[in-house]
Formats: sequence, C-alpha cells, structure tokens
Amino acid sequence: MPQTHLIAGNWKMNGLKSALPVAQSIAAQSRDHPNARVALFPPATLLPLMAEALADSDVILGGQDCHHADSGAYTGDVSAAMLKDAGARMVILGHSERRHGHLEPCALVARKARAALRAGREPILCIGETLDQRQSGLAQQVLERQLTDSLP
Repeated sequence: MPQTHLIAGNWKMNGLKSALPVAQSIAAQSRDHPNARVALFPPATLLPLMAEALADSDVILGGQDCHHADSGAYTGDVSAAMLKDAGARMVILGHSERRHGHLEPCALVARKARAALRAGREPILCIGETLDQRQSGLAQQVLERQLTDSLP
C-alpha cells in the first residue's frame, strides 16, 4: 500500500463565501495526487457551505478547534458534534495560537481530543515551542511534554 501524505491548509480567521471557488480549485488540483490526503480547515462559518461545494471531491474538511463538552452554555464555542453536523471530519487542536494566545494548557487539549474522538472526528494535535524556548535549548523538552500531556 503506498504511503499517504496529509496536506492540510488552515485558513485561520480568513475566508468568506467568496472564497469557495478557491476551495473548489484546490479540490480539482488534488485529484492529480492520489497518494495525498488533502484537508482544508476553513472558519466554522464556511464549513456547511464548503461541505456542499466539495461534496463530489475527496477533500477532507475540518474544524479549527472544538470545545471539550458535547453541548452546553458555552457562548461562541463549537462542539465536535457540531463540527460533524457541519461536515467536518477532522479538527485541529492545540495550535500555537490557542496554546499561547488563549493560554490553553495541554490538559485542555487532551480533553478536546477526547471530545473529537467521541464524535468520531480525527484530531490533529499540534505541538510547538516558542522562539524563546527554542533559543534557550528547551525545544525538545517542550515538545515532548506537549505531546505526552496532550494525548487523550
């Protein structure tokens, strides 16, 4: 069986409905590369529209984050079940912007990963050191701790 690579594009907080043709172009080009899984992670507002626009393609859609709870009074958050309902098959967790910008600890990333798995979504766990940690020679230690502590 040939090795399958994952090529993933995180759109972050970019993209409006007018960007759907970009996703369709990516889907069309990805047909030429059968040994690669192609995944797009648009903003949550685009997931249902993109799922419909890419229904006939092999492009995998994913959410950019999810809450650790399946439902509840969490204004503005999105659960893994909601991502599934919107057409997402994957979810990015522990991205550096979430870890450092939103101060999300590894334990929370692990809880989110468990929520993604409960909903049948494939989690992508991100790890990464800061520039200061790298320059201080702590990169390996930080990465090992993040990976170990973020696994569900």
